[in-house]
Amino acid sequence: MGTWGIGHFDNDTGADFSGCLDDAAPGEREAILRAALESAARAGDYLDDDEGVEAVAAAALVAAQCPGGAAVVSSYAPEEEIPALAAELRALAVAALDRVVAEGSEVAELWDETGERPAWRQGIRALREVLEPVPPSVDVPMFRL
Repeated sequence: MGTWGIGHFDNDTGADFSGCLDDAAPGEREAILRAALESAARAGDYLDDDEGVEAVAAAALVAAQCPGGAAVVSSYAPEEEIPALAAELRALAVAALDRVVAEGSEVAELWDETGERPAWRQGIRALREVLEPVPPSVDVPMFRL
């Protein structure tokens, strides 16, 4: 894979994925994102590098639409607008990211061999935190005995 940075689109596969989204009709873009996330989330013992990279890129686009999500700013990100996405893609994106960093993920193995491992993994954690925020605490009344 040609990679020039730790950004979610800073590689050949991520840039190609963006091009695929840009070439698709607006109504087809959510299905493309869903397919990328499902492919990674349902991977068996081994997750191919390209599948992992596409899942991370898709998760970044889903996270960008979440409260607290950062806009995707990269010259390699999609230029065309991503329509409002279904809320259930958040859980699917979390599952895909969990698989991307799990044992048997080629993309994780490749990053683990570099000096950028901590920064790349922090980027994945940041996406995950936006996609699956901590649920609000439940106020439990205090009783005095």
